[in-house]
Amino acid sequence: MRRPTLEAVAARAGVSRATVSRVVNGQATVTPDIRETVMRAVRELGYVPNGAARNLVTQRTNSIALVVSESPNRVFSDDPMFSTVIRVASLELESAGRQTVLLLAGSPESHARVENYIAGGHVDGVMLVSSHSADPLPGALTRLRVPVVSYGRPAVPVEIPYADGESAAGAATAVRHLLERGRRRIATITGPLDMVAGQDRLAGYRDVLREADRRSIVAVGDFTRESGATATRQLLADDPALDAVFAANDLMAIGALHALRQAGRRVPADVAVVGYDDIEAARYTDPPLTTVSVPHAEQAAIMVRLLLTLMEGRPAEPVLMPAGLVVRKST
Repeated sequence: MRRPTLEAVAARAGVSRATVSRVVNGQATVTPDIRETVMRAVRELGYVPNGAARNLVTQRTNSIALVVSESPNRVFSDDPMFSTVIRVASLELESAGRQTVLLLAGSPESHARVENYIAGGHVDGVMLVSSHSADPLPGALTRLRVPVVSYGRPAVPVEIPYADGESAAGAATAVRHLLERGRRRIATITGPLDMVAGQDRLAGYRDVLREADRRSIVAVGDFTRESGATATRQLLADDPALDAVFAANDLMAIGALHALRQAGRRVPADVAVVGYDDIEAARYTDPPLTTVSVPHAEQAAIMVRLLLTLMEGRPAEPVLMPAGLVVRKST
């Protein structure tokens, strides 16, 4: 069977082809009674709008790119941040009548492919996740003049709206908590230092220890469970007397708990541990993990709203969300 056309709908409804086009493209210049007549004809004939032709007229694809600057192994790992952001952003966009296109940009080759795809006009806007300081995409996309927002403050100096948590303040709260518990040799396991979250959480840690006239003890991780365990073994070898560890995310804190147990250190009797993010697994570690709570779902929803605001031609400002401490038995 041939696909019903605009002309067939117009003939059934007794209106012009231009009127049918205005109705199916959502324009508000048609009276309610005419709109209902046209939509009745659309339903009766089973007419489906030609998306490609409509996009040529409206200059919209109704697709949004969610660009994650990580490898597939990292995105589809046990880090729940990625799945939360992808799920929430997709649901928020779906409710706004738009679809999400997931693009992974974890290598120079994929950076180029993503930039070319977006430059080709395949999406109406872009959401950036997990930005690194060497990532060329934030700068390249702003030059393309496509609406762009970021999940987290970008690691490069570009003026784009973002939704982020107060990472430095959250880290400072965690370290003050350890000091209040009587801990004096407090180490940290940082996230990647080419990411703003890694930089800010290290800064918050150092600021509090400087105020308390305490020495910083630092090992660098990469936000994975394995790096937390490796960093903890390194910290124990460098300073066997350490009595607390602040890890810049919960997965690294869970790795730290494992390494401390292997080393015969009791938590929290010998070494207290604090994480960051308050993922679900933090409640079920042994002992349950004290951590800094970050509302990743709300942050992702705000990111979407910022992008939709830009796409409507209105200005959007960065949004910072407070982080709170959740005290459990690891401290």
